[in-house]
Amino acid sequence: MKKQLSEQRFAWLVIAPACVIVFGIVIFPLVTTFIYSLKNMDLTSSQYGQWIWLRNYMDLLRDKEFWLTTGRTAYFTGVSLTIELILGIFIALLLNENIKGKAFLRTIIIIPWAIPTIVNGAMWKWIYHPEYGALNALLTQLGLIDHYQSWLGSPWLAMNMIIIADAWKMTPLVVIFFLASLQLRNLSIYEAARVDGANIFQRFYHLTLPFLKPTILVIIVMRTMEAFKVFDIIYATTRGGPANGTLTLTYDAYLKSFTNLQYSQGATISYLIAFMVLILTLLYVKLLKSEAAN
Repeated sequence: MKKQLSEQRFAWLVIAPACVIVFGIVIFPLVTTFIYSLKNMDLTSSQYGQWIWLRNYMDLLRDKEFWLTTGRTAYFTGVSLTIELILGIFIALLLNENIKGKAFLRTIIIIPWAIPTIVNGAMWKWIYHPEYGALNALLTQLGLIDHYQSWLGSPWLAMNMIIIADAWKMTPLVVIFFLASLQLRNLSIYEAARVDGANIFQRFYHLTLPFLKPTILVIIVMRTMEAFKVFDIIYATTRGGPANGTLTLTYDAYLKSFTNLQYSQGATISYLIAFMVLILTLLYVKLLKSEAAN
């Protein structure tokens, strides 16, 4: 009995530092943020610190700007994810073939993903620079444009340029997932299909895509959660501009909390983001379970 008790004390002693860290940097901020969303924590308000319960949520859900920001965030997530999936599949298929320099290409493909997001954002900001940017120089040299463009100068164009920058960084991760799945294919099925007269497109549509479907769903779950919370690349490139054209939910929460000192609104947006991501995750998990059952 004493030996069992001492083992339990030792176990608690071992996990105690981890519990303190988890409580300090995860649980405590989560609880505090939720309390802030139920109170008036606007430093410029005369009613600072008063409980207003769900009023922050109701005001935010009635705010037209909030839904515009949500739409921009959904657009960023959907387009970025689509580009990454399409490029990821075809690059993985290419790297899975017996081509010259395959080992070297598999090695360097990981470099964009290994670059920190804030560095990636700063790099693409210079690439898109209207006067000294590499993109303008390249397109001018190729004769595709006759004068330099301000790639981050209009709301719609700036959002799409940031999507390209994000896809450039995250596509290698998608390639790795698909490449790992392709290694497990039963090649004899492809040989049989080839003998039966199936062309490359038919083999891709009827054999490769169904085989990659579970991997596609996993990537969708993972990247949706990450892209919906995008912050770093927005901060490093446009700071939400121009004219709020690249303002996403997470960056809006940051501005309200640390620029406008509206802590209640920032906390409320943060919890609404978590709620939206939770709903999407549950839907995706349901899809994964139904796929596994089939």
